[in-house]
Amino acid sequence: MFFASDNWAGVHPDISANLSRHAAGIATAYGDGELDRAIYRRFSEIFEKEVAVFFVATGTAANALSMAACNRIGGVAFCHSEAHMNVDEFGAAGFHTGGARMSPVPGPLGRINPQALDRAITRYSQDLVPAGQPMAVTITQATEVGTVYTVEDVKAIAEVSRRHGLPLHMDGARFANAIAATNISPAEMTWKSGVDIISFGGTKNGCWMADAVVVLNPDVGHELRLLRQRAGQTFSKARFISAQFEAYFTDELWLRMARHANGMAARLAETIEDAPAGRLAWLPQANEVFAILDRAKAEKLQAAGAKFYEWGVPDGFDGHLGDNEAIYRFVASFETTAEEVDHLGHLLAGKRSG
Repeated sequence: MFFASDNWAGVHPDISANLSRHAAGIATAYGDGELDRAIYRRFSEIFEKEVAVFFVATGTAANALSMAACNRIGGVAFCHSEAHMNVDEFGAAGFHTGGARMSPVPGPLGRINPQALDRAITRYSQDLVPAGQPMAVTITQATEVGTVYTVEDVKAIAEVSRRHGLPLHMDGARFANAIAATNISPAEMTWKSGVDIISFGGTKNGCWMADAVVVLNPDVGHELRLLRQRAGQTFSKARFISAQFEAYFTDELWLRMARHANGMAARLAETIEDAPAGRLAWLPQANEVFAILDRAKAEKLQAAGAKFYEWGVPDGFDGHLGDNEAIYRFVASFETTAEEVDHLGHLLAGKRSG
C-alpha cells in the first residue's frame, strides 16, 4: 500500500521498452538527433504552437532554470506560500538566478489569490530600488494539496501578471493529472490562458526521468540554452529522454496513466469518507488525497504497511482538527491498484482483508 508519493512508482512498461529499443546504435548527441527533433515537434503538436523544449533531469531543475530565464537584477518571483518551489527546493531558484527571491502569496488550498498577488506585486515600487524588482509569477498545476486551477483561475492570475509586465510560469510536475482532471487541452490550460513557460513533468507519471522546460512565449527564455549548459543540465545522450517522451505521448499514454492515478485517488477518497475512522480534509481534484485521521489510527495503518505522510495545515483549510488528529497525504500513481485502495479501506474500517 504505497501512497507516500507518485515518485515512489516505477516506470511504465511501454516507456521501459522504448528505452531498450533505442539503447543500441549511434545517434547525434546533446539533443540534436533525429529522435530529439521529432519529440520537439511532438511537444509543439501537443501545445498547438511552436515551442522550445529543454530537457532537464528534475522538476527542481526545470523550475530553477525557468526562474533564471525570467531573472532580473534583484529579482523577486511571486508564488503560493506553500508552493514546492518555495518550501521544498532548498533555494534552487535563488542559486540558479544568483540571488533572486521567492515572495510567498496566500490563497486557499494551494491556489494563489489574484487580489493578494496584485497587492504583493504593487508593494515593490520601481522607486524603491532596495526592495527588489518583480520578475515573474509562478503557479503550480496541480497544486501541492491536490487542487487544480481552472482555466478561469489561470486567466485571472495571468491578467495580474500582464498588468505588471511579468511573465507567468507554471510548475507542471503533475501537469498530466491536471489535464486529465479537467479535460482541458494543454494549449487552453497554458499559453491560451496567459502562461509563458512551463516546467513539464513526466517523472511522477510513469517515466524513468523525464522533465523539461517548455517555452511557450518566444519573448521569454532567450538564454535558456546557455543557462542549462551552465547548470550542468545538458544531456549528452538526450535520446534517452526523448525515448521516454516518445512512448509517453504515444496513444495518449501520459493521459491514460494520469486518469488512472486520478481515478484511484477518487476511489481512495470514497473509501476514506465511508470509513468510520477518518474523513476527507477537502475534496481531491487530481491524484492526491488529504485525510484527517486520529494519530493512533494513522500509526496503526503505517505499522500494517501503508506508506503515507503527515501534512501541515494549509492556508484556507476550514475544517476542524481534534486534539489527537492530523492531516495526512495519500498519493495515487499509475501503478496504484484497486486492491491496494480496498485493503487500506479494510484497515480503516478495522477489518481484515480477505
